[in-house]
Amino acid sequence: MFEDVEKYSEQILQYAVEYGGQALMALLVLIVGLWVIARISKVAGAAFAKGLKDDTLTTFLTGAIEILLKVLLVISVASMVGIETTSFIAVLGAAGLAVGMALQGSLSNFAGGVMLLIFRPIRVGDYVEAQGESGTVIEMGIFVTVLETFDKRIIIIPNGPLSNGNLTNYTKSPTRAVEVTFGISYDDDMKAARDALLALLNSDERVLKEEGNVVAVSELGDSSVNIFYRAFVKTDDYWAYYFDIHEQGKLALEKAGCTIPFPQRDVHLYSEQA
Repeated sequence: MFEDVEKYSEQILQYAVEYGGQALMALLVLIVGLWVIARISKVAGAAFAKGLKDDTLTTFLTGAIEILLKVLLVISVASMVGIETTSFIAVLGAAGLAVGMALQGSLSNFAGGVMLLIFRPIRVGDYVEAQGESGTVIEMGIFVTVLETFDKRIIIIPNGPLSNGNLTNYTKSPTRAVEVTFGISYDDDMKAARDALLALLNSDERVLKEEGNVVAVSELGDSSVNIFYRAFVKTDDYWAYYFDIHEQGKLALEKAGCTIPFPQRDVHLYSEQA
């Protein structure tokens, strides 16, 4: 019995002498590495917060960097104590490939979300049109963007198609053009109609006078002379002015003696001779 104890003691001492230095060095590298990773994560988080100004993306990218560095640290420490890491890396690579194939759609949405949050083509509060839908952006996440329509419907659009498709941002520019077409009768005075609409345009303080405003005859239609009306306003005033101009335009034309004709069609009836 004492011989077995002595034998095991000698083996333990031999292993301690042979691998003790490596184990202590690996432990030291692990401790220092974790401290360095914490510092890198803190600096990266501050840089992302300052550059991206988005808490969701900042948290995700900082966490991803921290996890990647810790995986590399564990692999390095394992190799220092004599653990074969080649097969371990191969397993990680195969697992990563399998996960990537399984989550292909989600990864596409994630990549789209990162692009949207970095380049900022849209922001929360913007009124946009994309993927056949339109509404105000109320939330931008890593995987989806949420819109709210005028009638309070909530639309969720995946970020992958959103970042790769056509996207119209109606509030990106500080100004927008309100465009309306008014039709008057062929018997009406076109000059009087234009003057009435021009007076309406010049009298409204919401209209930006230095922009390219237009009041001009645009078409001789089937049953009306069409006058094109374009007025530039601040983006915040767009919808209020858009609705006002329809009412005010009709009243101004009526005051000028003009009429807005209904579509007309002449029908000729021919009787067959017996």
